[in-house]
Amino acid sequence: MSSQETPALKQHYIDVVAPGLKKSQGYKNDMEIPVIEKVVLNMGINASADKSVLEEAVKNLSAIAGQAAVRTYARKSIANFKLREGMPIGCKVTLRGNRMWDFLYRLLAVGLPSIRDFRGVHSRFDGNGNYSLGVTDITIFPEIATDTLKYQSGLEFTIVTSAATNEEGKELLTLLGMPFRKQEKKEETTAA
Repeated sequence: MSSQETPALKQHYIDVVAPGLKKSQGYKNDMEIPVIEKVVLNMGINASADKSVLEEAVKNLSAIAGQAAVRTYARKSIANFKLREGMPIGCKVTLRGNRMWDFLYRLLAVGLPSIRDFRGVHSRFDGNGNYSLGVTDITIFPEIATDTLKYQSGLEFTIVTSAATNEEGKELLTLLGMPFRKQEKKEETTAA
């Protein structure tokens, strides 16, 4: 993709999502409309494992994100977890701009639908309109070759938005195509 092209999901946001949010929420100024600011990807590893686990996690996360992953290290020692200060505990990537929109498109169009028995994602937000989700299998992304994967690992990602409330954040992600679970009504039975 050249630097001149606008990612498909970003174009969808500009053409459909932003006007829809402005109309439904009654925003008077375009700067009030919530937007996705960044996406943070994180992989944790077993600190006592060998170094090849960390190297494979960094390689896989870099392939998924499309940019180099940064190793993360323990900031303090925790004896119960056999963790010492400075030990490697995972890797992370922060995506912004076109790479962020490309990742979200691949997640919504390819990654989540390829999960077996997928019924939607939870709709719990952090109180400020930001959304976090974890997947236990990274092979849902086409960049990961299942035959070369030595260690099974999960991936957590956080979508940081400029939304002020959870409702605004949920509406933003719903209009972008996030497949939230349908809330089933629980029937109350009265004991006779």
